[in-house]
Amino acid sequence: MQHRGKDHKHVHNDMHETEAKNSAHDLSSKQYLGGPFVKTTDKIEEHDAHKGHHIEDFLKRFWICTAISLPVLLLSHMIQQWVGIKLDFEGDKYVLLLLGSFIYFYGGMPFLRGLFNELKRAEPGMMTLIAVAISAAYVYSVAIVFGLPGMDFFWELATLIDIMLLGHWLEIRSGMAASRALESLVALLPSVVHLEKNGKVVDTTLQDLERNDIVHIRPGEKIPADGRIIEGDSYINESMLTGESLPIKKSVNDNLIGGAINGDGFLKIRVTGTGKESYLHKIVSMVQTAQGVKSQTQNLANKVARWLTLFSLSVGLMTFIVWLVNGSSLSFALERMVTVMVTSCPHALGVAIPLVVSVSTSLAATHGLLIRNRTAFENARNITTVIFDKTGTLTKGSHEVQQILSLDSQYTSDEILQYAASVQQYSEHYIARGILNKLKQKQLPLLPSGTFYYMQGIGVSATVNDKKVVIAGPNYFRERQINIPNVPESINRSIYTVSFLLIDDYPVGLITLADSIRDTAVQAIADLKKMQIKSYLLTGDNENIAAAVAAELNMDGYMANVLPHEKQQKVQQFQKSGEVIAMTGDGVNDAPALAIADIGIAIGSGTDVAAETADIILVNSDPGDVVNMIAFGKATYSKMIQNLVWAVGYNVIAIPLAAGVLYPAFILSPAMGAVLMSISTIIVAINARLLRVKK
Repeated sequence: MQHRGKDHKHVHNDMHETEAKNSAHDLSSKQYLGGPFVKTTDKIEEHDAHKGHHIEDFLKRFWICTAISLPVLLLSHMIQQWVGIKLDFEGDKYVLLLLGSFIYFYGGMPFLRGLFNELKRAEPGMMTLIAVAISAAYVYSVAIVFGLPGMDFFWELATLIDIMLLGHWLEIRSGMAASRALESLVALLPSVVHLEKNGKVVDTTLQDLERNDIVHIRPGEKIPADGRIIEGDSYINESMLTGESLPIKKSVNDNLIGGAINGDGFLKIRVTGTGKESYLHKIVSMVQTAQGVKSQTQNLANKVARWLTLFSLSVGLMTFIVWLVNGSSLSFALERMVTVMVTSCPHALGVAIPLVVSVSTSLAATHGLLIRNRTAFENARNITTVIFDKTGTLTKGSHEVQQILSLDSQYTSDEILQYAASVQQYSEHYIARGILNKLKQKQLPLLPSGTFYYMQGIGVSATVNDKKVVIAGPNYFRERQINIPNVPESINRSIYTVSFLLIDDYPVGLITLADSIRDTAVQAIADLKKMQIKSYLLTGDNENIAAAVAAELNMDGYMANVLPHEKQQKVQQFQKSGEVIAMTGDGVNDAPALAIADIGIAIGSGTDVAAETADIILVNSDPGDVVNMIAFGKATYSKMIQNLVWAVGYNVIAIPLAAGVLYPAFILSPAMGAVLMSISTIIVAINARLLRVKK
């Protein structure tokens, strides 16, 4: 990353110019995202540029060859007989030879190159079939021109190459749609940043941004980097990054993701993640890696395609021999062989799985599901049991105020909350954060406070409104050997954390806190039950807490008092009983269990260690996304099977027709075989694009 110095450039633009630059896929975005990311995005661009060159080349060759095919069709004696015209002239067959040769060498060159490359790798495939088919048609037609009895195939050769070029163009065009999702992720970052430097705000380029920089973000602008809000509040649109359709309210101390869009508020943020540390970098790297890793289903499809190619070549040769032996003319036998080879090209099979892989991985990433292991993702359809870690997964991992009770009629519950929060405002303890968040929700002001004192393991004290105020737990009373105030029986002390408020040494109230269950957890467990998938709670908490959470969520069971190193053993016990386990967790102590599970699912708000060992990462930290992931995994696998069935089924029906089993009632021409083959390829491409994430 470049360091700011005397070469630092300031870019001064008005807001409209800035927005225009923000929408561009600027080089500075890649430079900012760091070396590894530059390589990653360069690979994306190189790959797409390579595809882009191919798609333009195929389209150019298609139009030129189609134009030249028109006179070829008019000069073909067979076409003239069909339409009842006569255009014979001396030397017409040599004109046909010239035009046909151009179409063969110019239009057929991509396939001839493909033949050479496949044979060089000793992996004959679709290009081999196409090249053999057009070469057989061309050589036979040339032989006819120079005296071999029969009718030439120039018109079939021309239309076959035209259709093949068009089919390849459509195929590449469909495939590029998947990688565009990655391009759009890279393009999310703005090219201009409003940097606060030495008390002034200057516009600078993105690659000059560094950790701990202060950045201003105007309404409607893109957030240039991961950061924490230090001033302002606004609604943030993270839909492109997390799939969350509604803007989320963010205020001071909330974290922001680089690439999200600011709403109608002004924000000042401190940069916390740049370059390869950024969330966006991790997404694109992870998605591209996942797209490059072949799953078991994809490997199976590749093997089937390879065998089908060899089978098609064999059937084509056998067809030629059988028709020739049975007394058919050389031209008819050759036509059947060419038709078999063209019709049986396993093009649809070759793209059936890769297109679904690319589409599903990119689509999942834009909906908050990051796939690191393709095979595990496809195996999600087999899950029988989901084991949830409690804290930070089913619960929010932060203690929230549950009840505020007054023990003295002089003080209302709101006043008790104000005094408690005013004492806690200088503390970083999770109880303090819970009480302060409650005060913020109720929009109550803090009271003047001073002489703050922290009592380790006990509580805190301070002077509030000239009164000595203490907020503490039971240990405060035990240490002073005084009676603990009575707590109502309705409050389960084994589930709730109880803090007492004392004013001038007199207990006036109590506040209960608990790690609250995520809003979507209940529905997630209910949805799993509908899918006939069992759910279990796994936690290090005591029996009472585990039982209460499991009961509230209506789970199938729970495991309490589980030490970190025992979580892996619990997962293995389920696996030994024949269960296919998905483990969901967010902490370092979940990593071994995530690694050993059949499908490891890390909550996005969790640690990097958990994410690194997981197969799938849920960006939104939403238990409901476990259900979405399983449903999307099933839908993805279903699309793969649909495409495989269509591609293989097409060949099962088309090859016998091409060989001429229904002759003379029905005969399939080489051109019609090419049309059917191309239609089959287009159908599987469209079917892959119909994949959707339903939330």
